[in-house]
Amino acid sequence: MSTYVIGDLQGCFTPLLKLLEQIQYNPEVDHLWFAGDLINRGKECLETLRFVSSLGDKAKVVLGNHDLHLLAVAHGFATLKRGDTLVNILQASDRDELMEWLRQQPLCHYDEQFNVIMTHAGVPPCWDIQDTLRLSNEVESVLRSEQLEDFLQVMYGNKPNVWSEDLIGMDRLRAITNYLTRMRFCRADSKLDLKSKEGPSTAQKDYLPWFQLPSKLPQETRVVFGHWAALEGVTNASNIYALDTGCVWGGALTALRLEDNQRFSTPCNLA
Repeated sequence: MSTYVIGDLQGCFTPLLKLLEQIQYNPEVDHLWFAGDLINRGKECLETLRFVSSLGDKAKVVLGNHDLHLLAVAHGFATLKRGDTLVNILQASDRDELMEWLRQQPLCHYDEQFNVIMTHAGVPPCWDIQDTLRLSNEVESVLRSEQLEDFLQVMYGNKPNVWSEDLIGMDRLRAITNYLTRMRFCRADSKLDLKSKEGPSTAQKDYLPWFQLPSKLPQETRVVFGHWAALEGVTNASNIYALDTGCVWGGALTALRLEDNQRFSTPCNLA
């Protein structure tokens, strides 16, 4: 029995099947974790979403920014952007069932046995494990409630971009969501730069990749995340694992086996 964490799928279903064949995935005993952004940009979004949702308790999923964008579009609070590949999902006969499944997924998963925490974008330096679980639960509770559409209506935006426990209402929920699904660069005070999207060398003055700042997480806790393809899977931190290796951009799809930290990758030639 093995547990594999897989980076951003973004609708790349055929590469996922190749990767599962490479790792000799056995659905009877193995478990899969997905680090968010299941869909968008790739050509097989509907197939991807149907497959992952069909895994039931054999899979753990956290929501990424593209997954939340799909929910917002499906509920009429956002429009499709250039490059979005979500039409097949929106027109599918099982659209409502898929959207209901998606809104039930968390923003953070922590496994005490493995001592591994997974979010889409990482864990901000100012939060420990308990903070991350507590705050992610605040957003999850709203996504699963009658307040879903109230939140989706105001979810987009870069402010507030520095964390404070004094934040309230939708500003608080938006900030939590941005930390867990959009974060790349932070300052020492955990202020976010949500505009820079390239590699670590492009950081603005006083900003660093979030994982290079002193953290409240124990050193022995492993963090697995996706979202930042420009890292090419490299963090140079012994307990931080970047798993978005740019499959949808022609890179690779990567899985990390939690039992021994071994990586597996399959090339994604999508031409």
